[in-house]
Amino acid sequence: MQFSFIHSAIFLVAAQCILAAPTGTTLNMTISLDGLAPQFSPVFPNINVSLSHSIPFYNNGPLDTNTTLSNVTLDLSNYPVAWSKPDVNHPEVKAVIKQINWHLVPDYVPKTMLDYDLDQTHYDEEKDDTCWWTSTNCVKPKLTYLPQDYYTCPTKGDWGLSYDDGPLNMRTEYDGEDFEMENRFAEPRLYNFLAKENVTSTLFYIGSNVLTYPDAARRALFNGHTLCSHTWSHPTMTTQTNEQVVAELYWTLKVIKEATGVTPKCWRPPQGDVDDRIRSIAWQMGMSTVIWDRDTEDWAMPALGSGYYPPAMVDALFEKWIEEEEKNLTNSGIMVLEHELNHATISMTEKWIPILKKTFNVVSALTCNGVFQPYWETDFKYPNIYNLSSTEETNSTTTKVTQ
Repeated sequence: MQFSFIHSAIFLVAAQCILAAPTGTTLNMTISLDGLAPQFSPVFPNINVSLSHSIPFYNNGPLDTNTTLSNVTLDLSNYPVAWSKPDVNHPEVKAVIKQINWHLVPDYVPKTMLDYDLDQTHYDEEKDDTCWWTSTNCVKPKLTYLPQDYYTCPTKGDWGLSYDDGPLNMRTEYDGEDFEMENRFAEPRLYNFLAKENVTSTLFYIGSNVLTYPDAARRALFNGHTLCSHTWSHPTMTTQTNEQVVAELYWTLKVIKEATGVTPKCWRPPQGDVDDRIRSIAWQMGMSTVIWDRDTEDWAMPALGSGYYPPAMVDALFEKWIEEEEKNLTNSGIMVLEHELNHATISMTEKWIPILKKTFNVVSALTCNGVFQPYWETDFKYPNIYNLSSTEETNSTTTKVTQ
């Protein structure tokens, strides 16, 4: 199915939720002419976007497949500590909080954890008032001024390629054999492999990883991948306060901007954990929500920091999806969740991408949805050499946003 934004009257809002705002913010009920909540691209003070490091345009080739990258970090003193929970009282975060129209953010109580999982004990799945993806896989917000999530590829035969949790950093601490193993699979290995296969992906970046390995983000952008936010420290977002949500999203946008020169208009919630409260904050901060409809479970395979999911079971999922496509059992394309996390996940994608290309059109997850300008910097646009002919690109539509 093609995605379209929902055009609705604002008077429906009051019947759907109670609205509230952080202390000290100004409320208004402004809605864009297209019926969607207005968006803004956050302003980033004290930022140093080096002209020698930022990417001014998409590279039309040849792609960079050098096997080494600089391990110089950004200035760590300008950001929260990597993988820490950002301070909600930081002046830059408070400035963004003031920009948000809190009348358009529903007053849901943050959800809680139960034995390491989200507590769904008392949630009414039939009503699903909050459009909580974790509980119901809801992707069409109950709030009519929010667009539907991207979660699949509309065109049959498209394999929407996406990777979470990057960029995969080189390890610096000593941990014996694991140290050597994982560093062989750190970036630019995945990006060089995808360049060799002539495919691009949508990459959902953890801000902390960009802070400590910005040159990997630059390589990805230079080679035509789409960069999106995956939060600063990877929390379950519906358990966070409004202010914490802003901080997680803001610092990730800023670090990607400083590292590469672009400001993403897309994000993916860790573990897919999102509801309409979180969607509203992310949307107003300039980002569409991107989920998936196929999960490889690759993150759970045995590897450093991962689990015990047998690789054979991941292989079986790839085989199943290929069989479904070859037997014409699907009516649209699919958007697939993978990870640039460790040697196990990278090895799995190296095994399957050449096989998938025999059956699917392997394409960046946002490209398959007609999103060719995924950044607030509007001079960026996918080059024709990636995945689409110039005719297809001309006839496709881009995501409409309102500043």
